[in-house]
Amino acid sequence: MSTPTLAPAKRPNEEYSVTRGTSRYGERLVHLLLQLAAWLSIAITVGIVISLLIPALSFFADVSVWEFLTGTRWAPQFANPSFGVLPLVTATLWTTAIALAVAVPCGLGVAIYLAEYARPQVRKWLKPILELLAGIPTVVFGFFALSFVAPTILQGWLSLDVGTFSILAAGLVMGVMIIPTIASLSEDAMSAVPLALRQGSSALGANRMQTSLRVVFPAALSGIVAAIVLGISRAIGETMIVAIAAGARPQMVTDPTMEGATMTGFIARMALGDSRVGSLEYNTLFAVGLLLFVLTLGVNAVSIKLVRRFRQEY
Repeated sequence: MSTPTLAPAKRPNEEYSVTRGTSRYGERLVHLLLQLAAWLSIAITVGIVISLLIPALSFFADVSVWEFLTGTRWAPQFANPSFGVLPLVTATLWTTAIALAVAVPCGLGVAIYLAEYARPQVRKWLKPILELLAGIPTVVFGFFALSFVAPTILQGWLSLDVGTFSILAAGLVMGVMIIPTIASLSEDAMSAVPLALRQGSSALGANRMQTSLRVVFPAALSGIVAAIVLGISRAIGETMIVAIAAGARPQMVTDPTMEGATMTGFIARMALGDSRVGSLEYNTLFAVGLLLFVLTLGVNAVSIKLVRRFRQEY
């Protein structure tokens, strides 16, 4: 009697194994693409540093670093040139400080309102409008500062002794430009705070304002710090507003009503000049750009330490 031939049994979960293997190939491809994106960003950063560093080193071969960092006269295009960058630095710091004085309280106030007080319907249309403000070209903000803020608000309404160009006008408008950045990121950080913390605060008898300032705000502090630091970086690196509204006169700025040239404003104007490529005058672009890069890098390094210090995980 012949033994019946049995059909080969299928392996358990064979179809699942094939599907899982396919998904693994897909995951490996996605992992590879993400890794390439990360390395590409690093390569671009290194390329930027090299493109700044080589001409800057050529500049510092003729001008001492001490003279560059401590000099109070910036006149690279004159017959008797001087390369003290402090006038550009003081103007940059003034515009950044004025912008933060406007953007931080307004941005945090908007964030608290959107996260804790606004109804869902109000938040639904108010936040996109706020983010739309961040999409306005900065050149529009610059002309707004030049044609309205300086002559109408500062000279007309406030009767301040300011000229057509002033650090104050540029800083105020820059602060308005930064408000959406700080407000949106801070609101996202505050909205991520667990509802249980709010409920616990209310159960202890705290009102909404006390809960917002003493519970939600500290819990979201790392995200708020990151938003403020991003606003600082935008203010330091802003170009068109200061190039249009702050002025082109490089001088030590001791009063915000003065005209002054910032680092980014100088770079924007110098890049359109007639300087010969490779000349000392041309290489000032890269020396100022390198200093701007170092300042921004320092701000980001401080922000990373602050974020890690105040970060809370839920």
